[in-house]
Amino acid sequence: MTRFALQFGQTQPGLTYQERVSVYGICGRGEASIAVVQIGKTAPYEYDLPGGGVEIDEDEAAALMREFSEETGLTIWPNAVIGRAGQFWINKGEPRNSLSTFYEVELSADDGDPTEPDHKLCWMNPNEAMFKMRHEAHAWAIMHWLRKRRGA
Repeated sequence: MTRFALQFGQTQPGLTYQERVSVYGICGRGEASIAVVQIGKTAPYEYDLPGGGVEIDEDEAAALMREFSEETGLTIWPNAVIGRAGQFWINKGEPRNSLSTFYEVELSADDGDPTEPDHKLCWMNPNEAMFKMRHEAHAWAIMHWLRKRRGA
């Protein structure tokens, strides 16, 4: 099983975790707010950074642009890698190890609506978003992004 230097989440004995290469982005309006995806049709909701799995025929940039559009309706361009981290989790009963690259992205257009039926774009204060993220790796990426912006 591949692991990144940073690995979040816990494995459960007896389960085999399928590795999934994924990409996520932080799209900020300065440091006042970032794009976050609210997942679910009714409360309680889950919150993720926009992004998801890289398909076989895609590179990371293409996958991130596709996922952002599907989940938020936003058109973005990946600018810089923030970092990489793994996240063990169970997705719809399937054990996964998301091997994620996190990008800082630039907003190109706010021209659509999400095509994922249970996803909604929310602009959220980064500090609030860190605490709402369902995955520790996403919270880490937000913290790392803030620290880099502040020169820490």
